[in-house]
Amino acid sequence: MSTGAIEFHDLSPVPASFRDDVIGGLTRQPKQLPSKYFYDEVGSSLFDAICGLQEYYPTRTETALMQRHSAEIAAHLGSNCALVEFGSGMSRKSQLLIAAVKPAVYVPIEISRETLRAAAETLVRVFPELRVVAICADYSAPLKMPALAAFEPRRRVIFFPGSTIGNFDPDDAVGFLKNAANIAGSGGGLLIGVDLKKDKALLDAAYDDPQGVTAAFNLNLLARINRELNADFDVRAFRHRAEYVVERGRIEMHLESLRFQSVCIGATKIVFERGESIHTENSYKYSAQEFQALAERAGFSTRQCWVDDRRLFSIHYMQC
Repeated sequence: MSTGAIEFHDLSPVPASFRDDVIGGLTRQPKQLPSKYFYDEVGSSLFDAICGLQEYYPTRTETALMQRHSAEIAAHLGSNCALVEFGSGMSRKSQLLIAAVKPAVYVPIEISRETLRAAAETLVRVFPELRVVAICADYSAPLKMPALAAFEPRRRVIFFPGSTIGNFDPDDAVGFLKNAANIAGSGGGLLIGVDLKKDKALLDAAYDDPQGVTAAFNLNLLARINRELNADFDVRAFRHRAEYVVERGRIEMHLESLRFQSVCIGATKIVFERGESIHTENSYKYSAQEFQALAERAGFSTRQCWVDDRRLFSIHYMQC
C-alpha cells in the first residue's frame, strides 16, 4: 500500500431506532434518554462550544497533558504501532499523538460515515505519509477488525481520549474494556483519558456553566425529538439540572419538568409531573487508583499514569 493512502471499511452498523429508544426511555420509571442522542448537528456544535468554556476543564487539560508528555507517551507506545482510536470523530487529539508516535497505521473507528471520511481525508493532508484504515462501525460493540499485517505493526494500541469512559456505569465500563483488550490482543496497549474526582463545586460548574451552554446542549435533546419524531415538547417548560453526587462518584444530568404537562410523540402521550425529571447522562469520576483497579478487571495492567499539576485529569497507558 502506498504512503498517504486510505482504506475504508464499512461494517454497516445498524442504527438504533431513535423513536423506540425515546419512547421506551420516557415510558419507564424513572424516565431516561440515552446520552448518545445528544450529538446531532446542533448538539455537536454546542458540545464544541462547551469544550471551549473556562469552566469545562477536561478538553484543554487532556490536550495539555498530551503535549507535555508526548515524548514519554510515544516511548511507551513504541514505533510502528497500529493506533486504533475508538469514537474518533474528527481525530483532532489524534493529530498530537500521530505526530509524536508516527504509527505504522492509524485506524479510526467511527459510526458516522461522513465524519469518518472527512477526518481521514484531513489527516492524510496534514500527514502526507500516514496510512489510514478507516472503519465505519459501533466501537462499543464487538467487531471484526480488518487485517493489518501488511503494515507490519509491532502491536495494537487502543486510543480512547476525552473521558468518555465515564459515561459507562462501572460494570459496563469493564465490559467495554474487555472488548478493547480483545481488539488490542496480547501485548497490546490502551491509552485512555479519565476524569478525576475533585471538588464538588468545580465539577458542578463544569456541567452547569453560567453562560447556559451546557443547558442548551441538554435541552437540545428535546428539540431534536420535536424535529425528528413529530413531538410537541415545550422546551421552555423544562430546565437543565446537573450535580455531582459525591456518594455515587458521578455527575448526573437531568431535564426537569417545571410544571405538570403532557407531551405527544406521534400517537404516544407522555405525562410529566411537576418536578419530574428525565435522566440524560451520567459521568463517573475516578481516582487514578480506582480506575486502574477497574481496568485490571478487564485484563489491563498499568504502565504509566500522567496527571496535571492541579490533579484534574489523568491519562493512563496500560497493557494487556
